Amino acid sequence: MAERGCPLEAAPLPAEVRESLAELELELSEGDITQKGYEKKRAKLLARYMPLVPGADLPPSAGNRLPGPLQTTAMLKPKSRPAASRDERFRSDVHTEAVQAALARYKEKKMPMPSKRRSVLAHTSAGAHTPPDTSSASEDEGSLRPPGQRAFTPLQSRPGVEPWLDQVIQGSSTSSSASSTSSHPGARPATAPSHAATPGAAAVTALAGLVAHTHIADLQSAPPDVTTGLLGHLHCERPQVASVRGISRGPSARVLETADGVPVNSRVSSKIQQLLNTLKRPKRPPLKEFFVDDFEELLEVQQPDPSQPKPEGSQTVVLKGEPLLAGTPWPPSLLAALRHWGVTQPKAPCLTALDTAGKVICTLTYGKLWSRSLKLAYTLLNKLTSRNEPLLKPGDRVALVFPNSDPVMFMVAFYGCLLAELVPVPIEVPLTRKDAGSQQVGFLLGSCGVTLALTTDACQKGLPKAQTGEVAVFKGWPPLAWLVIDGKHLTKPPKDWHPAALDAGVGTAYIEYKTSKDGSTVGITVSHASLLAQCRALTQACGYSEAETVTNVLDFKRDAGLWHGVLTSVMNRLHVVSIPYALMKVNPLSWIQKVCFYKAQAALVKSRDMHWSLLAQRGQRDISLSSLRMLLVADGANPWSISSCDAFLNVFQSRGLRPEVICPCASSPEALTVALRRPPDLGGPPAQKAVLSMSGLSYGVIRVDTEEKLSVLTVQDVGQVMPGASMCVVKLEGTPYLCKADEVGEICVDSRTTATAYYGLLGITRNVFETMPVTSAGVPVSDRPFTRTGLLGFIGPDSLVFVVGKLDGLMVVGVRRHNADDVVATALAVEPMKFVYRGRIAVFSVTVLHDDRIVLVAEQRPDASEEDSFQWMSRVLQAIDSIHQVGVYCLALVPANTLPKAPLGGIHISETRQRFLEGTLHPCNVLMCPHTCVTNLPRPRQKQPEVGPASMVVGNLVSGKRIAQASGRELTHMEDSDQARKFLFLADVLQWRAHTTPDHPLFLLLNAKGTVSSTATCIQLHKRAERVAAALMEKGKLHVGDHVALVYPPGVDLIAAFYGCLYCGCVPVTVRPPHPQNLGTTLPTVRMIVEVSKSACVLTTQAITRLLRSREAAAAVDIRTWPTILDTDDVPKKRVASIFRPASPDVLAYLDFSVSTTGILAGVKMSHAATSALCRSIKLQCELYPSRQVAICLDPYCGLGLALWCLCSVYSGHQSVLVPPLELESNVALWLSAVSQYKARVIFCSYSVMEMCTKGLGTQTATLRMKGVNLSCVRTCMVVAEERPRIALTQSFSKLFKDLGLPARAVSTTFGCRVNVAICLQGTAGPDPTTVYVDMRALRHDRVRLVERGSPHSLPLMESGKILPGVKVIIAHTETKGPLGDSHLGEIWVSSPHNATGYYTVYGEEALHADHFSARLSFGDSQTIWARTGYLGFLRRTELTDASGEPHDALYVVGSLDETLELRGMRYHPIDIETSVIRAHRSIAECAVFTWTNLLVVVVELDGLEQEALDLVALVTNVVLEEHYLVVGVVVLVDPGVIPINSRGEKQRMHLRDGFLADQLDPIYVAYNM
Repeated sequence: MAERGCPLEAAPLPAEVRESLAELELELSEGDITQKGYEKKRAKLLARYMPLVPGADLPPSAGNRLPGPLQTTAMLKPKSRPAASRDERFRSDVHTEAVQAALARYKEKKMPMPSKRRSVLAHTSAGAHTPPDTSSASEDEGSLRPPGQRAFTPLQSRPGVEPWLDQVIQGSSTSSSASSTSSHPGARPATAPSHAATPGAAAVTALAGLVAHTHIADLQSAPPDVTTGLLGHLHCERPQVASVRGISRGPSARVLETADGVPVNSRVSSKIQQLLNTLKRPKRPPLKEFFVDDFEELLEVQQPDPSQPKPEGSQTVVLKGEPLLAGTPWPPSLLAALRHWGVTQPKAPCLTALDTAGKVICTLTYGKLWSRSLKLAYTLLNKLTSRNEPLLKPGDRVALVFPNSDPVMFMVAFYGCLLAELVPVPIEVPLTRKDAGSQQVGFLLGSCGVTLALTTDACQKGLPKAQTGEVAVFKGWPPLAWLVIDGKHLTKPPKDWHPAALDAGVGTAYIEYKTSKDGSTVGITVSHASLLAQCRALTQACGYSEAETVTNVLDFKRDAGLWHGVLTSVMNRLHVVSIPYALMKVNPLSWIQKVCFYKAQAALVKSRDMHWSLLAQRGQRDISLSSLRMLLVADGANPWSISSCDAFLNVFQSRGLRPEVICPCASSPEALTVALRRPPDLGGPPAQKAVLSMSGLSYGVIRVDTEEKLSVLTVQDVGQVMPGASMCVVKLEGTPYLCKADEVGEICVDSRTTATAYYGLLGITRNVFETMPVTSAGVPVSDRPFTRTGLLGFIGPDSLVFVVGKLDGLMVVGVRRHNADDVVATALAVEPMKFVYRGRIAVFSVTVLHDDRIVLVAEQRPDASEEDSFQWMSRVLQAIDSIHQVGVYCLALVPANTLPKAPLGGIHISETRQRFLEGTLHPCNVLMCPHTCVTNLPRPRQKQPEVGPASMVVGNLVSGKRIAQASGRELTHMEDSDQARKFLFLADVLQWRAHTTPDHPLFLLLNAKGTVSSTATCIQLHKRAERVAAALMEKGKLHVGDHVALVYPPGVDLIAAFYGCLYCGCVPVTVRPPHPQNLGTTLPTVRMIVEVSKSACVLTTQAITRLLRSREAAAAVDIRTWPTILDTDDVPKKRVASIFRPASPDVLAYLDFSVSTTGILAGVKMSHAATSALCRSIKLQCELYPSRQVAICLDPYCGLGLALWCLCSVYSGHQSVLVPPLELESNVALWLSAVSQYKARVIFCSYSVMEMCTKGLGTQTATLRMKGVNLSCVRTCMVVAEERPRIALTQSFSKLFKDLGLPARAVSTTFGCRVNVAICLQGTAGPDPTTVYVDMRALRHDRVRLVERGSPHSLPLMESGKILPGVKVIIAHTETKGPLGDSHLGEIWVSSPHNATGYYTVYGEEALHADHFSARLSFGDSQTIWARTGYLGFLRRTELTDASGEPHDALYVVGSLDETLELRGMRYHPIDIETSVIRAHRSIAECAVFTWTNLLVVVVELDGLEQEALDLVALVTNVVLEEHYLVVGVVVLVDPGVIPINSRGEKQRMHLRDGFLADQLDPIYVAYNM
């Protein structure tokens, strides 16, 4: 590469000019100089050597190097820099060119940029408004524009600001561009610059039209939009839904929406439109799909590509290294060598330690090393006791905790342990209690039985301390005794004491730790025999001779740094100069200076150290590397180390460095040194390079490629097999067969020098250390076991070993294998210095949906703007897709310096991965691409041609399934009796009670303090109702049948007004009053109900009257259009002449208006007959008598709340204790104290009340008990709701308040809906509510399959109470309307005397009324008239019996039909997805999902710091994929409380959807998943 890189072969340049050019290259790559400055200086340097070509900087050879189709783009590029002087470790010019060419091929592809709230931005994005800071301009800026749009003038000839202007005019038309800001909504055509310049109304309108048209076009082939009500053919069945919803959105709805309810004029929708456009074009042909049975959603299995390359070479053979030299007089053991040098050459230097300024701290001589090690060994064996027993026995393990700056003490400790026959376990110094991976190290120490740690005085002082002053116990660590081994703490041994261990010892010499891919830490045991053999092999392979000087930059505690710098050095009496990492950070050139100063013969480095020293060598003139005979590159097995080696050679060849001195080697913790390029004086074969096709490598095949190809990997050899070792390459999976010659496999070694085991882990030890490779015929290649090295590679020509990656960095996506380092290199080739802080990128894979997904995390430079970062991210995705043909699942940018660091400053990959999965990475930018990566989803379910209802019934009967129908107790016929007539009209009941039991208390209203704020006996209520009736007739001039809106806070006034209306023949409509602090949103709803119900008069209190007419109200609604407003605070005491009695029970009694969770305002009509039937059913079910007390904490405005609050007490005569739910906000304990005080036997509340109690009183049960709160009186506590029972909440409520005496079985739920407000109530008699577990996957196909508790995909469902007397229920098919068997999910239909009589609508749509309130089955019992509830559920016969002895049928409500999401041909219930999402992370307080144009949108409330918000994007996407097989389209992160919840505690998902599309949520972050 060095030769290829120089662009100026024609005229040989003087060495100093070449050097200056190389420096310029590095300045440019580091961003220290602008492109313009670079070109100026370069032209100046070359001026006198290139007089003929002024200003030209494209060498003639560069054009010829590229293949035909890419020549045009290449010619437009500024000159690519020579590879040889390239700075990046992970960089090669060919690769950078390949990446840029790949990016240039990408067409304009719009990707929506995530939206981020300003407060989350670490810095505002100035890039959009100001000329970009030229200092960070990338050298390849121009190459990214499509060829036609680039001016051919050289960049430097333009005025300074022009390129920026040019960029603005072109909008975001670079190939990587993705963003659309609010001023340029929609996918703007790149050819219309006027939009960018004048984002006026016309442009916006035109765009809106454009988006609308594209949207409509998109959806023609797509499945129907499932959010605006039901499916297409159901639209005609419930049109009122849409009409009323149109009103509910207020006057601005028309501006926002096109005909199909899709807003076009908002930033959010234009971004989603871009997202749809990005997703519309599939990138690769779809995979072959299995036909999927309805139940078993089989995931796709990727089919192998028939055209994929297959290995074709001959089978490899075992490669043997040269024999170990026999004639050499090796010492019998390392300790014998130490004693020999310590006694015969005591003054010889052994180790020189430096401080951070590069000054020598101390030089350890061999004499000192021997004497100090002896002292330590003696102290360890004789001076440490516990209970008069020696603390340590030979073979015990001891931790060595020494900083990287103190090699001297480490060496003494290591040899001291060996002399004492103890096993040293070197580990890193734990600086904090939460170091990356520290817990795993603790686990290793515990499993090794370590009880003692050796350290230095200085290090011990720096360790975190507990309050006692002792060293703190780190998380996961065993309790350790700490021994400081500085000289004054050790005892000199007596003259006659000699250590026993001077011969070659048996057993373990030391344990080295290794962190594996999953983050677990294992200990690798190295025996004394291996240790000695390793030292001998290294001595022979490296040609070490006595008294040589070696500089060592590597970590001396493990790996090559330990083998060369601590062990082999002692065998050969080498002098090691140890250079600490801290010094390298301050002065990256220090190791070269020390080589020069000490005339060192060998240097031990990593490619990173070579790269750093390149950046720092400017201006250093007096450096010579001519003394080096070996420059050992310890990470030569990293394929990307070649660029550092080449660049280093290119710069330092002129300073005496000989090319053949560079010796890459390959090593692994298990096999120690695997291969090593021999120094020149030992006569190895010449170095080789291989240029391999990355595509071939991903299939495990070697295809040598010409360098013109886009995706290639250039690797250097790592030399030959070690002396005395045998090597072979085996297949990665299954039986270890030998690979073919052109196949990549795992390198295995058989040698005396390898480690022996994973400490204490027998199973994996056998797999790794005792592999028996076999030929294709199955014959073992040797009778000795081989050790797997974890290195992937092949054996090339001249028996040279090539390594292309590590097993730990391997990511298997589908059937192809990718190496993490290669992906890092590609990412770095995309304008690295502009965004990536110090080139810090981590790539790893996570398993989502049974396949590996690639995650890339990079540290972003502090000065990078949002727009820049996003563009870089989208270009990285394109580059990786192009070069590796693999999608990146998640790309995250984190702030500079925040990724967990490995001991020597690299990135701790497994810890990064762990943080990503736990949601503690805290990225500042995230881009998820599940749509492109996840290709193994189950096939979307095809709707089968529907079986007719008759066949379905027959099928059910044949298969022995019951038709799903059930009923409550029969109501006895008592129509003739006086009582029935007396109780037919509630007004009559109240008069009768006022006459017979005038002083019987009916109502008690409590305030927040728990005191009674008002009461009403029968007579008081009757008199107040009379007054209201008189006022309505006299003041209001109302007629019989007029509608009256009752706008009251919860209280007795509301009840009196209700009966007042009945007394004068008016129809009451209860309306929740507007919230004084929130008039803007609550008053329009009041206005709308008054308008839609055609109320002729509004009855209310004085305070609310003032509010309705206030200036604030005028801002929200037109207050001149209110009907007559009467306040009833001081109505005169008048009686009505006669109380109105309806002509027939079928006359309208009251209207019940409610906004459903889907945002629909629906009013239903309740006749007098239905009202009394309702009260009667509830009375029978709950056994309500005048002597009973019932406590109610519900809103009294609609549904069962209204019935319980206003109707039932009057009908049954029981006393109701009323607690307005709002009062709980100031006193949470109010509700339970009231229940206890009034000894209520039957109590009703809502889920929101239950939630307030569990959250607010969870920790206060003891206090409440002391205050005398006792709930043992409660027989039944019913939660009133129109939804699936919330099991988790009811169970936690029961558990929490069990301490206060709440019976375990008391809590149950009720079910009602618009067509019938009370279908099920638990009541006081009858069996306890049952819970079943159903298979969630079957439920998506409308099937019910019962499973065991805890089985995968199981969903608990609780029975919704007992069916009320007189109520019949059947489960019907939503489309064919035929009856279903009990194994099917269908719509719940209900028939009962208290069904509502119809919708009350402005338009009186008869079709809707007919469908919902008078539906008939299409088969079977086609006579009964049913009402359709709009809820999906199923019936199951249980083993229990009800009061009459019949088997009990339980009704299970699954969810609202209007809210279901139809995705991938299946039916999903939002609550199931939301439950999964809430479980994903502790910071998720609440969640709501909805769909928009077939994209699943997940809104998440963040209960935590804003900088943690982006952690949730990946977790939410993962959990929905794993549990529901759905790809999330948009993740919206918002503040707590943004998801609207109605008074019943139900989420208003459609309101949320409208707010999102109108851009009103003020989200923290919006992530558009690609």
